[in-house]
Amino acid sequence: MPRLRSLLRYAVLALAGVLQAWSIAWPWGGAGYGQAFGSLQIAALALAVWVLMTCDQADASHSFSHAPVTPRRRFWINFRRAWWFATVWLSAIFWWLYISMHVYGGMPSWLAALAVVLLAGALALYYALALALWLWAQARWSVGGKTALFAMLWLLAELCRGVLFTGFPWGAIGYAHVDSWLAGYAPWLGVYGIAVLAAALSVLLSQVVHKLVLRERTKGLDAKRPRSFAAVSFLVVVVLALGAWQKSTLGKNLKPVAGSTGLHVALLQGNIPQEEKFQPNGGMQKALQWYGEQMVQAQADLTVLPETALPLFPQELPEGYWQGLQQRFAGGQQAVLIGLPTGDLEKGYANAVVGMAPGGVQTAGAAPQADLSLPPAQQAEYRYAKHHLVPFGEFIPFGFQWFVDMMRMPLGSYQRGALAQPRMVLKGERLQPNICYEDLFGEELAASFIDPATAPTILVNVSNIGWFGDTVAIDQHRHISRMRAMELARPMLRATNTGSTAVIDAGGQVLHEQPRLTRGVLQAQVMGNDAPPTFFAWWAARWGLWPLWVVALLVSAGLLLRKERASRL
Repeated sequence: MPRLRSLLRYAVLALAGVLQAWSIAWPWGGAGYGQAFGSLQIAALALAVWVLMTCDQADASHSFSHAPVTPRRRFWINFRRAWWFATVWLSAIFWWLYISMHVYGGMPSWLAALAVVLLAGALALYYALALALWLWAQARWSVGGKTALFAMLWLLAELCRGVLFTGFPWGAIGYAHVDSWLAGYAPWLGVYGIAVLAAALSVLLSQVVHKLVLRERTKGLDAKRPRSFAAVSFLVVVVLALGAWQKSTLGKNLKPVAGSTGLHVALLQGNIPQEEKFQPNGGMQKALQWYGEQMVQAQADLTVLPETALPLFPQELPEGYWQGLQQRFAGGQQAVLIGLPTGDLEKGYANAVVGMAPGGVQTAGAAPQADLSLPPAQQAEYRYAKHHLVPFGEFIPFGFQWFVDMMRMPLGSYQRGALAQPRMVLKGERLQPNICYEDLFGEELAASFIDPATAPTILVNVSNIGWFGDTVAIDQHRHISRMRAMELARPMLRATNTGSTAVIDAGGQVLHEQPRLTRGVLQAQVMGNDAPPTFFAWWAARWGLWPLWVVALLVSAGLLLRKERASRL
């Protein structure tokens, strides 16, 4: 019976993990497909915390065993349970990595599946430690102390996942709230700040359930101390109300660029099958022909191609191809941003965006990137090289060459571009590209806002999610771009190979979107925003994520190290 009860607990923790993953982007058909559900995220995490609290209390009272459970052993039991929850959650978020490694990379299926689970398990260690520490210390505190400690420890776990070893913050819980009231805090606190609030609401809900369902007078929710619970309830109402009000203002406090009438943009989605993308007589030829035709015929002010839309170095393109593009955009009124690799195999290469405009490109901000080895041009060209590279896909971590050798992947060891790179100026608008999952790192995009006079007015993401098939990875990435638009209060243009090619306004709302897995051109009129940087952009541009680290470490240390029980909130 105890074994069955233990298996049931692990099953519920796994269910909570899966539901939290699905809250980022609902994976099932119908009207809700691909949508984010913040309330589901809060409920799922609350369920996991409630199960962990219940199990810990049972261990402490020896309810299901004859042998006493020492505090040390309880800690590691809780660590194991929390690790299981977090591993299932993360595996369910980025399971589609299996497709890139097995279907397109040629890795054996068992090894690709194992690699996904091992990655999830390694990242889950941060959350396991955070939850185990909270369970160890939470009995000392009233509801306010429990909530603050949980939120700060969760924030530390999210920061560790998003920063250490180059960071992989895909699926952080804040992205589940792009449509919830908490989204109103994006321009102030960013996605990590939203995660703090979501974690706090989750642990509060779990404590309410712990009291009402089990009828247990836990110290944090003891009926003899109603003031503490009432105060926290009041704070919850204030937080939600303020978030709802702030959300209603997103994208409304805009300042058009002086003299600008906006840009007519054409976002290209080639839908080149990933398995054919680098075949000379297959997808490569299709890409060169279709994208070439669209650029020649372009009538929009700005045409944007996806990441590596042209899958060859400029000097390897068919004779006259690149020179023809240079001549095409030397005159007239149109400009283009082209995703392609630049450089060469001997001197090094970069995942880049190259811009061409009539009379040469004008830039604002940092000094131009000068080491992309482009063919000579009579007009100045815009150059952006990807800064935040993807492990294994774009650089090989030490000791993992054997792992990469098992996959059929072109290139694989890119040079890293500078953090601060210039904006391309077009009709008064300042365009700041980023490539693929670079838009996961809002603090890095914020670096362009250090000088309001040269800050971007429009953000441009070029991506190729074709590596992950027709999965929720497309929808998850769209929500990531939406969060960046809200944090920085700038519209985001997305040009992708298979989806989601979209126009997102400065309030994070999708205005136009090309149907996924189709070939087409998304046309739209876009007005940039030249308003002063948001509060998030202001502090993240100067200090990155350090303010969050400092606050989380100080508050967590203070609550963990204080031995006496708090007498008030």
